[in-house]
Amino acid sequence: MSDPISMPASHLFSHKAMNTTFLLRICEDDEAIARGMARECFEQLDFLETRLSRFVDGSDVSRINHMRTGEILYISQPTHECLLIALDAHQRTGGLFDITLGQRIEHRKSGDDGPAPDLAGKIIIHPDVPAVTCEEPGREIDLGGIGKGFALDHLQQILIEWGADGALLAAGASSLLAFGPQPWPVELAGSGGSTRITLHNEALSASGTAIQGSHIIHPAGDAAMPAAPCDRVWVTARTAAQAEVWSTALMLVDPEDIPDFIDGRESIGSVHLDCGGHIQAITS
Repeated sequence: MSDPISMPASHLFSHKAMNTTFLLRICEDDEAIARGMARECFEQLDFLETRLSRFVDGSDVSRINHMRTGEILYISQPTHECLLIALDAHQRTGGLFDITLGQRIEHRKSGDDGPAPDLAGKIIIHPDVPAVTCEEPGREIDLGGIGKGFALDHLQQILIEWGADGALLAAGASSLLAFGPQPWPVELAGSGGSTRITLHNEALSASGTAIQGSHIIHPAGDAAMPAAPCDRVWVTARTAAQAEVWSTALMLVDPEDIPDFIDGRESIGSVHLDCGGHIQAITS
């Protein structure tokens, strides 16, 4: 039996942003240089939060959510890029990944027993210009996990430009991104046990009901939810944003249908399902 892979030598830095704690484990011999890398990363995080969070007054997303009929809003380049990734994800997942469910998500989290708000309204994301047009108000954007994944992807680029030897980046406990020559050991903790995998130049995202309860919303309504969904889904992908997309979407698919659903999806590396108290590995 081979020895378990140990955590590579690194400097650890933390920062609170986007309603979670970001952790950076940076592989760099000089601690002062690593600290400079982390400082620039955290400055970028704070900037992204002021653009992507629907809870920040004056952010791009907040302004989009308050647009009127016929209004055109010019937004920052990062927000535009994130919205285009989300739009592409909506198409690739057959509509399962939808960032315009903000009102229904808020309704679910509030514990309100009344009917969920109707989905109405339409916004258009311009493909070549960082702008959004509101054809009809009513849709409320909540970037949620994809915003955090998008941020991790940006931090990776910053560290690569600095010449970091590698890093493991985390947004809370459910979003990880590893790059560099070193493999990073990661524990997947399920309801009835755990398993260990390694991340190597890839991202991992987890979605489930254990942390925030049943907060994942099906665009077609509760009746379209799987009768017996998994407790948790982990997905590895090339980017953190892609991992976030697929971990969310697969929570909305019947577990027995997931192998066929992910078949041929080149952006997905592996899938682990926590269903019925045991963790099952699936490859795309």
